[in-house]
Amino acid sequence: MSVPVVLIHGLWLHASSWQPWVELFRERGYRPVAPGWPGDAPTVEQTRANPDALAGHGIDDVVAHYAAIIEDLPERPILIGHSFGGMIAQKLLGLDLGAAAVAVDAAQIKGVLPVPLSALRSGSAVLSNPANRHRAVSLTPEQFRYAFGNAVTERESRELYDRWSIPAPGKPLFEAASATFNPHSPAKVATGNASRGPLLLIAGGRDHTVPETVVRATLKQYRHSQAVTDFVEFPDRAHSLTIDSGWREVAETCLTWLKEQNL
Repeated sequence: MSVPVVLIHGLWLHASSWQPWVELFRERGYRPVAPGWPGDAPTVEQTRANPDALAGHGIDDVVAHYAAIIEDLPERPILIGHSFGGMIAQKLLGLDLGAAAVAVDAAQIKGVLPVPLSALRSGSAVLSNPANRHRAVSLTPEQFRYAFGNAVTERESRELYDRWSIPAPGKPLFEAASATFNPHSPAKVATGNASRGPLLLIAGGRDHTVPETVVRATLKQYRHSQAVTDFVEFPDRAHSLTIDSGWREVAETCLTWLKEQNL
């Protein structure tokens, strides 16, 4: 029986943005699924039309949502997450709910300091207004260009925005931003779990939203665990690396790593 794979999107992207990955992983013999977050509608257009369905969902809600999906699978899946989806994948792996995880440009977990200025700017569309904690917020094409598409052409960035962007709940960003001051922060990950499956952290060297320094700082959080924790950097890639014209190189890197883990 082929191994299940759960693909977890992050803020401002619809789950359907994983479709090329779903097709590639299926071709390679896996059983991939790409469920949306709580409140996501089946399509980009339907999700944009009802942003209130997304509002108010925090990190714990999303973890519980994917844990319930995993519970219905015949075996522990491989978890692949991007941005906040990468944080969610790490949390699920730390809870021993995954056979392995790949966290691509993962949002910073509790313990990772400081927050680079470019990351603050990328999140400013939400964090600039405290009321956004309880809202769903959309990016403008210009904000998307800075946060996601700065390493591709302006035309490609706009095409990605038009095709995949959706409103995002503000709550996870506020939870991550306050993690340092909250001992029970939902951004906390069981980084010391020595019995968990292997983890691959992927960074984009030109990422404004989750700079490479954040991913390296995340790697250090796992220094007390004997479980496999690997790191790969794509120096010329930014936050759109899972959805832009270079997505396949990232996906093939994941597939190669999974083979090395006998998965």
